Amino acid sequence: MKITDFAIIFILLFLPFGVVSDIQVQNQREVQQLEMKYTSALRTAVQDAGVVLSQNERQEREAGYGSDKFFRVDKEEALTTFLHTLYLNMGIDGDTAAQHALLDYIPVIVVLDYDGYYTFALATYQDVHGQATIDHKWSVKKSYAYVDSAGNSVGFTLDNYLHAYDTQNHRWVEGFQKELEGQTPISLLNDSKTFEQIRRSTIVSSVQEDLARIINIHNEKAARNGISYTFTLPLIPQEEWYNTIDDVGMIAFIQGIPVGDRYYNNYGFGGGRVVRKKPIIGAIEPDTGIKYFYRDSCSVPFKAVEHFTDEQSAAAAGYFEYLYDKRLK
Repeated sequence: MKITDFAIIFILLFLPFGVVSDIQVQNQREVQQLEMKYTSALRTAVQDAGVVLSQNERQEREAGYGSDKFFRVDKEEALTTFLHTLYLNMGIDGDTAAQHALLDYIPVIVVLDYDGYYTFALATYQDVHGQATIDHKWSVKKSYAYVDSAGNSVGFTLDNYLHAYDTQNHRWVEGFQKELEGQTPISLLNDSKTFEQIRRSTIVSSVQEDLARIINIHNEKAARNGISYTFTLPLIPQEEWYNTIDDVGMIAFIQGIPVGDRYYNNYGFGGGRVVRKKPIIGAIEPDTGIKYFYRDSCSVPFKAVEHFTDEQSAAAAGYFEYLYDKRLK
């Protein structure tokens, strides 16, 4: 046989393997692109929802002077924002059927409030006609509750404010841990370090245990919808949990979406952290009549006449920045 004959035989034998390999590489690339799209959609959705959680029209629901973390979250608006952003980035914004199908792959959504949390998941309940129905529904608020060995109960919050029942004196107390230190026989309130450790671990364990229970129930209901995938609570690093419970926020899980020859599983955290800026103060120097602006933290001997949210607003109103070296001349 000629060498060209061997070459032709070689090509005929190994060409199918090369074609199959190229197809597999292309499929793998498409799967990775799809997973990146889903991940981006999920993260963007929880971030948008987290921002909405800290926005309220009613002043009494905003963060108070006692705590920067005190909010009464608007979970309904946050959920609407989350789903709208998710559907939009998934490319199913106007497809109701696809939206309902996607919800089957979201076992639970959690909204962390200041003194408790809510879960949004499949639940069985009676509709307005008294008929049993299965649909996604909000739970009642669940407290961050702890009971010590003496029977004292403590309701934690996302900061050091608490409600506690003193079983020895049969009374309720509330306030910041530092304010109550030494005021009750509840040992937990008398040690700041231990208090903080127990507070964080209680909040995390409460949410984790509830999530595991809800996901198990979701598996039963998902099976009725023809989904054979087994949903599980993902292993989330403890440090990531602790960072999550620093502020009001949302946790969302997506699992079991078929992607190529595997399933897409992920979770996202979205926080509603609010960073308070110190106001800009506008003042007039008595001797010259020149208008200056400076930060609230600065010690300036001029009487404040106006307040601004930023330097640009102050400058637009005719104020000049007060330079610190001016005071040394």
